[in-house]
Amino acid sequence: MNPRPDAVMLSFDEPLANDLHAHLERVLGRPVKRLHGVVGMRRAYQLAAELVDTDTFLLADGDFHIHPAFTPDPEPLPEGVAMRVWKATNPATGRTYGYGGMKLIRRDSLRHLGEAVDVLAALPGRVEFSTQVAGTTRFDQSPYHAWKAAFREVAMLTRGCEYGADSDTTRDQIRAWTAPVGGRFTSWVRRGAADGTEFAHTTTANSLAWQRLNDPVWLRAQFEAVSARERL
Repeated sequence: MNPRPDAVMLSFDEPLANDLHAHLERVLGRPVKRLHGVVGMRRAYQLAAELVDTDTFLLADGDFHIHPAFTPDPEPLPEGVAMRVWKATNPATGRTYGYGGMKLIRRDSLRHLGEAVDVLAALPGRVEFSTQVAGTTRFDQSPYHAWKAAFREVAMLTRGCEYGADSDTTRDQIRAWTAPVGGRFTSWVRRGAADGTEFAHTTTANSLAWQRLNDPVWLRAQFEAVSARERL
């Protein structure tokens, strides 16, 4: 029998990360390892793989709120599948899809990452999307975090989904981000979506500037500039 996969929370600066980590441990009924404050998403994912002792492991972001009744599917990943993604509810759009969801990842796949703006889209192997909803992605924890989430996601969707979603689905997701219907700091979600669209339209697809979406220092500076203009 395969051992129960380890679990890791990967956080950076999310205000609710400590509370969400404690909640994750309560729901899963066991310790959840924590990797916090690592600069560079690619490096953070690869370091997470070195924290665990099992061939696959559960991964939750620092803004993930697991549903109390959620139980991860115990089935191992099929041959050729690098990652399974359980859905999360987006509080701004009210929709449930893979964005911000819980993941089951092969440790060795993270050791052989390719290149992609959305880092996990470069895993060597297929991605399996579960229909089960695991929780809510609580990115709306501050004006900055709300803006950043919308900016990054809409920019990447506008560039072209790296997971192979069809264009109609992608356009529908973009429209939902630009017209938030719930959650907190909706004006910053709306502004982030608009800024993400502009960034995508003014940045060529092969430009190295796309890697700025994974740079927390650059993202914070962009938000501060936007915020300063809003106060004028």
